[in-house]
Amino acid sequence: MPDIWFPYLGIEIEHLSKYAITIGSFYVAWYGVIIACGVVAGLLTARALAKRSGQDPEMYTDFLIYALIFSVIGARTYYVAFEWDNYKDDLLSILNIRNGGLAIYGAVIASVLTAVFYCRSKHKPVLELLDTAMPGLVLGQAIGRWGNFFNQEAFGSYTDSVFAMRLNIKTAAYTTTELLQNSVKVGDVRYIQVHPTFLYESIGCLAIFAIMLIVFKHRKFRGQTACVYMIGYGILRAFIENLRTDQLKVWNTDFPVSVFVSVVMALLGVILMIILGARAKVEAKKKANKGKKNEYAPSLDADDDDAAHEEFSGASETSEQDDESSDAAEASDNVDDIESVGSDAAADSDAEDEAASEADKAAEEEETEASADLTDEKNKPTEEDLWG
Repeated sequence: MPDIWFPYLGIEIEHLSKYAITIGSFYVAWYGVIIACGVVAGLLTARALAKRSGQDPEMYTDFLIYALIFSVIGARTYYVAFEWDNYKDDLLSILNIRNGGLAIYGAVIASVLTAVFYCRSKHKPVLELLDTAMPGLVLGQAIGRWGNFFNQEAFGSYTDSVFAMRLNIKTAAYTTTELLQNSVKVGDVRYIQVHPTFLYESIGCLAIFAIMLIVFKHRKFRGQTACVYMIGYGILRAFIENLRTDQLKVWNTDFPVSVFVSVVMALLGVILMIILGARAKVEAKKKANKGKKNEYAPSLDADDDDAAHEEFSGASETSEQDDESSDAAEASDNVDDIESVGSDAAADSDAEDEAASEADKAAEEEETEASADLTDEKNKPTEEDLWG
């Protein structure tokens, strides 16, 4: 009989080994191989998006080195913190991660904190890095969940739906009372019948990945793609966590800690989306008023931006026309002034000529009068003539 069986889908897997390579006492688990494939796929995605957006792809290779180290530490710390009773009596067992015990949320939180410190040291915008890296993160998660399939772990509660997955009790990582009560015996093999939550999450992550790629291409502000991850994965994980049987619980309660983290992350993503979007809209309008376009912070309402840009363009054209009219009027005034000055100069010249002419006439009259007086003086009878 098969180890794994999807009875309603007609899929049977006769034997599923947890190990990809086994040489004596040395072995390489499929879980590690699949996680490595997810990391490589995520890195290639981040580098491709970085190149498309004009960034240096090598920066993301450099960042991955730090992110891997701290994400493993974060994933282990998160898990141990909520399973402390299993480690408090043997602290050295905390370092043994070969037997599992890593939580994805711990890795995500540690990676984001690493991104913040990395960007500060490199003087790079952290939202830009998160926008570029998180599509690769969610793709890596989609691939990595298949490691749970090979380990036959991280499955859900009992179901008889079309996607029901039957696991051989002998090879399943664990069982619960509910699953044992609803177990199915086929021949000599007893199966538990569960939700394949690894499959649900893998498909959901691929859908989020596709949406993030679209948003990244058409994003209107830095951080928009990261917010889509927070909202999308938060909702997805909150749904799936309610189905799983291996939940980590909030201390001294029966409430799943991952549900709490998922809800908080989704709400925080919505709040950041609103704040960053509103800020981008204000900045875009300021840029429009200055006749500049901001690539990473345009308005959420394209019509408002177009109207503002058209209003600015119209105002600019009107201003230019007014300037041209003013220059033409000024030039006309200058011509009139020149003509006026020329007319005044001509008038002054005519006045001077007229004055000179009158002066000449006056001089001629004086000369005539003088000549007449002289003639009269000559013709005046002398005393001799009077006495003669």
